[in-house]
Amino acid sequence: MKYEFTKDFLTGIEFIDKEHARLFELANETYDLLHDELVTDKYDRIVDLIEELRDYTKTHFAHEEEFMQSISFQYIWSEKHQHLTFIEKLDGIDRKKLDDHQEAYILDVLDFLAKWLTGHIRGADARIGAAVRAMDAETRAKADAKAAELLKKIES
Repeated sequence: MKYEFTKDFLTGIEFIDKEHARLFELANETYDLLHDELVTDKYDRIVDLIEELRDYTKTHFAHEEEFMQSISFQYIWSEKHQHLTFIEKLDGIDRKKLDDHQEAYILDVLDFLAKWLTGHIRGADARIGAAVRAMDAETRAKADAKAAELLKKIES
C-alpha cells in the first residue's frame, strides 16, 4: 500500500509540510521499486534511493532545526536526537547484505519509513506546529517570517 500524505500529517508550517511531502514521495518511489517486476537486480536503485533519502533528510532536518532554534522550541534536543537516529539508521545499512537480500532490505526501509513518517511527523513534528499556534501575535509573526524565509530557500 502506498504512502499518502494526508491532512493529518500537516504541521501548519508550510516549508515543513512541503519537505514532509517529498519524504512521502521518496517512500513511494521505494515502494514502486519493490513492486517493479521488470527490474530483477534492484541494488543500484536501492542504493540511490537510500542516498537520496539520507541527503534529503539531512537538508530537511537542518531546516527544521534552524526553525526550532529560531522559535526557542522546548523539545529541540529531543528532535535533534531523533533526527540523528534516523540518519544513523540509513548510514548503517550494510551494502553487502543489501546486495544479497534486496527485497528484504527494501521491506526493511519501507517499514522504517512507515514508522518514522507516522510516528515522528504526527508526534514530534506536530508539536512544532502546536507551539507556533500557541504563540502570541508578535512572536507568531517572527516565527511566520522565519518559516517564509525557509520556504523561499527550499523553493529556489
